Amino acid sequence: MEPLIRDISDTARWVAVYRARETDRPDAAFRDPFARKLAGERGERIAAALPFLEENAWSWTARTYLVDKYITSGVASGGVDQVVNLAAGLDARPYRMDLPSTLRWVEVDLPDILDYKEAILADATPRCALERVRLDLSNEDARRGLFQRLGARSTHTLVIAEGLLMYLMRDDVRQLARDLAAVPSFRHWVVDICSPGLLAMMMEKMGDLVREAGAPYLFAPPEGPAFFEQGGWKPIDVRSLLKTARRLDRLPLFLKMIAMLPESNGSQGSRPWAAVCLLERQA
Repeated sequence: MEPLIRDISDTARWVAVYRARETDRPDAAFRDPFARKLAGERGERIAAALPFLEENAWSWTARTYLVDKYITSGVASGGVDQVVNLAAGLDARPYRMDLPSTLRWVEVDLPDILDYKEAILADATPRCALERVRLDLSNEDARRGLFQRLGARSTHTLVIAEGLLMYLMRDDVRQLARDLAAVPSFRHWVVDICSPGLLAMMMEKMGDLVREAGAPYLFAPPEGPAFFEQGGWKPIDVRSLLKTARRLDRLPLFLKMIAMLPESNGSQGSRPWAAVCLLERQA
């Protein structure tokens, strides 16, 4: 029997399900009219089979909302002329966000997932100049060459790595950070990270499934966002998913109470914690 989650690309399908459900709300924090079609029947089956995901749908909403905000701010007032989305998956931001037509948007991911998305969105028109690059990001020489090519045509690139780093080893994340920091025009980077405590919880609930798919959860830096400083990046804004979901009124009652407690942006240890971080390249 075919496994429920066949490979890492299937994780993009269940995340699209939660974007679709948020879109259906009258008070939606964002709207993605393409999400349900991109998720497909398989995405719905994966989401339905994993109660842990259903209970924590607020986290996907908060993550998407925060990344949207960083993009909007960077393009509107920060001079961003290019967005590079690493492991873009089934993200439809170039189609759904209010973006200037002059913005260059580059999606980087494995061929199969980009082929699938391209077919689903064949009749849709992106709002900016969209380029898709089929590349395995674990190929360090190929990605460095890509980064240099993209960096040469930009004065201010915002890089996105949403839902990617947790599948990488610590040393691999550090090397990716250094490869990005080696490009002067790659000035900002948006990432999401979790604490060791949350990683342990996720492995307890979903570990067998993601291991079978060859995509175990790996990265949860004990030092928190400060980890990225050793790769040439300084955290300049850190937003907790729990606190954000509380502001959006997406939490169940017991979590609303927990979300009222103070949080730090540093080391979280065994505390379940996740955040989206805006990083700035250091000279």
